[in-house]
Formats: sequence, structure tokens, C-alpha cells
Amino acid sequence: MNRTPDSPRPLPVRISSAPEDLAGLSPLLESACSAVGDVPALLELAKAAGGAAPKPGEGRTALLWEILASVTAVDVAAGRAIEPHLDAAAILSQAAGHAVLEGGDCPDFGGVHFDGAWGVFAAEAAGLRLEAKPVDGCFELHGSKPWCSLASQLDHAVVTAHLADGGRAAFAVDLHAPGVAFADPEWTSRGLTEIPSGTVHFDAVPAVPLGDAGWYYRRPGFAWGGMGVAACWLGGAVAVARGFRDSLAKAADGGREPDQLALAHLGEIDRTLTALTGYLARTAARIDAGELSGPGAWREALRVRGNVAPAVERIQALVSQNLGPAPLAFDPVYGKRMADLSLYIRQHHGMRDDAQLGALTLKGEHPW
Repeated sequence: MNRTPDSPRPLPVRISSAPEDLAGLSPLLESACSAVGDVPALLELAKAAGGAAPKPGEGRTALLWEILASVTAVDVAAGRAIEPHLDAAAILSQAAGHAVLEGGDCPDFGGVHFDGAWGVFAAEAAGLRLEAKPVDGCFELHGSKPWCSLASQLDHAVVTAHLADGGRAAFAVDLHAPGVAFADPEWTSRGLTEIPSGTVHFDAVPAVPLGDAGWYYRRPGFAWGGMGVAACWLGGAVAVARGFRDSLAKAADGGREPDQLALAHLGEIDRTLTALTGYLARTAARIDAGELSGPGAWREALRVRGNVAPAVERIQALVSQNLGPAPLAFDPVYGKRMADLSLYIRQHHGMRDDAQLGALTLKGEHPW
């Protein structure tokens, strides 16, 4: 989606930051426009965002989420590319000062330099298993990891691996190291076509531990990162909504006023997005105030993701019903956005996440 001189300037997605802070995102959003469909450019965008974005929980969480939402509003795949890079930066920062696995002479994680492009690979799949084994005072990775987006084009990754005692831990790994092999992902998706997610095989690959067993999942940053993904989903929905509003305004300028159904749907979209941005603003403030630094962080993440995901799908459905098949068939920007967002939103686990939240609620852990 390279901009022409007549193209409108990309607009940020506001959650709660001051207008002057959002105005500072313009160069990044212009770069996102130029990077659409170009994976090396998307990774350069991720590195640029990594140098400018705050980390969650350090006082400007809303701005971090606005960066994620704003880039995704320009192009969903761009948001999908920068989010794990920023998450990896946060993970390395959060690991500072925490005890690590017993590893003898294993290099300190503080010696891991955050250069190049990073990913975060924590998914599991039946029949695939990645194990971390102590070797010569450090650790090596053996096995396979699924759903590793853009792995062959990244430099480093944070990966989770199984330990001999049955636990799991996080490790920093050099994806250029001997013993790393990338399986052809056979990516046939019509959404996020430029972000293939395949399997990576590790054969005695050195890895630096980040935290001790279970630290990756216990830290509040795990929940904060999950909410950051929801901010990306929100940004995609904002782009869909903006396109819908613009199409109605263009039709009205041409003498075809929107009917009551279209106006009702636009009104529903407006109140939905207003409610979501308000919710994220309050949640970001609570994170920065230290209110979501304990067990309650994951419960709130389940609420945030569980509210954002179906709202995004509802907005997609309303817009698609109103605009019909024509833009899906003939508008490449709209078609790409809808396909990309439909795939991205499937990172939400739907009723399984609600079941987790319900189990916590049954124990009496709820705010009402």
C-alpha cells in the first residue's frame, strides 16, 4: 500500500495519549505504509519501532499499545511483524535480576544484545516437542518448535522449551547458529500471506536461559504481552471501521445517503470502539500503577482479549454485510485487511479462554 501524493496521511489510533505524543508516530506510520508486502522492510520497521516504543509497565503502556494499534491500522501484517519484536525486547528487559536455571558457566542473559530482528516462539503442537538439555555447563535445544512466524528471516528469538523435570523455561537463541533448520511452512493462507509460520528444528543449538523454570509464564509481562496483541486486533478493527465510514461519506457526497441500517451499524461500531479504547486506557493505567503485577494480570488479559476479539469480528461482520461482495472482490486493500485480520484474530482461543476465566471466577477471583 505505497502512498501516492494524493493518499491520506495514516492516522494513529488513540487510546489515551496526548495528541502531541501521537503526532510523533507519523514517521513510523509513513514507513509502515511504504513497507506493506515487503518483509525485509517490515522487519526494518520492527527494529525502528523497537528503538522508539516504551516497554509495558514502565509508565507509558498506553503509548506502546497505540504504536501497535496504529501500525496494524495501516497494515495488519505490519502489526503482526512488529508485535513479537517488541515483546521480545520486553521479555529480555523483564528477565533482568531474576534467577535463571542452574547452568554452570552458561553466559548471563545480560550479554544477549538486542540487535537484529527478534521473534517469540512459545506455541506447542501435537507431535512436536522442543527440549532444553544441560550440556557443558549451559543448555542446548533439541527438537522442533511449531508456529514460528518469519523464523527464516529473523536473527534471534525467545523460545520456550521443555525441561527434564517436566517444567518449561524460556531461552534466547541465535537463529543463525549451526543446528537451526527451517521447514518449508507450505503457507497457503490468503491472510497474512507475507508472515508464514512454519516449524523450526533445533539440533544441539546453544541457548541462554531467561529466568528459571516457569518464569516466562509467571511474570506479569506474559499477560501484558497478550493484551498488546489485543491492541493490534483493535487497530485492525479501527482500520475496517474507518474504511466503512469513508465509504458511506463518499456515497453521501455522490448523492446516495446511507440508509437507517447502515447508520445503525456505524453507530454500533462507534460505541464498540469507544468502549474498547476506554477499557484499554484504564487497563494500561492500572498496569503502570502496579495494580496488575500479580496473579490478577492474567485474569485481566483474559477479559481484555475476550472483549476485543468478538468485537473485532462483529465489526468485520457489520461492515462486510453493508458493503457486500464488491470490495472483497475488487478492493485489494480492503480484501487484504479483512483476510489478514480474520487469521490474526484466531490467536484468541474463544470459549476455552472464557473457561479459564470462568474457573478463576468460580474461585471467587472477580471484581464484581
